[in-house]
Amino acid sequence: MLIRKLTLASIACAALVASVVAAPVRADDVKAGDLVISQAWSRATPNGAKIGGGYLTIENKGSAPDRLIGGSSDVAASVQVHEMSMENGVMKMRPVEKGLTIDPGKTVKLAPGGYHLMMMDLKAPLKQGDKVPVTLEFEKAGKVTVSLDIEGVGAQGPAGASAGGSGMGGKMDMKKMPDHSGMKM
Repeated sequence: MLIRKLTLASIACAALVASVVAAPVRADDVKAGDLVISQAWSRATPNGAKIGGGYLTIENKGSAPDRLIGGSSDVAASVQVHEMSMENGVMKMRPVEKGLTIDPGKTVKLAPGGYHLMMMDLKAPLKQGDKVPVTLEFEKAGKVTVSLDIEGVGAQGPAGASAGGSGMGGKMDMKKMPDHSGMKM
């Protein structure tokens, strides 16, 4: 009887720990096989711009690696995976020829200044507030469509993300600051 109580207590405890530790999939996250894609966004582009970047986070919850090999979108002639890097003090950008590997249990963030999606030969400008569908192609998980939230021209991250803790892409929202006008010094 004591062993049964300990076993039930152990199972309950393990279930509680698993529910707390396991990261839930948010409503705006997209699953593709063992991959979870989140925080998909882009920057608005000026009229006449022929290229645009796409940024997102990919988490591999599986036990085998997968590879982002490309993509497509109705807003661009092609969507490629690119990398920016510094070489001898010079910023260089190039396509990732064999795709971007997402190792099991790891998260890869496509962000300005690093790995990103490059939307080539845009058919129209990307406008702040719009949502742009992009179909990503993975070696194992196959094709999955995500929606890029188009942020402002100089955005550093998606709206609502904790960049600098303000949820404003590093900008502080002064309207949300507490009112300290009644404090005595």
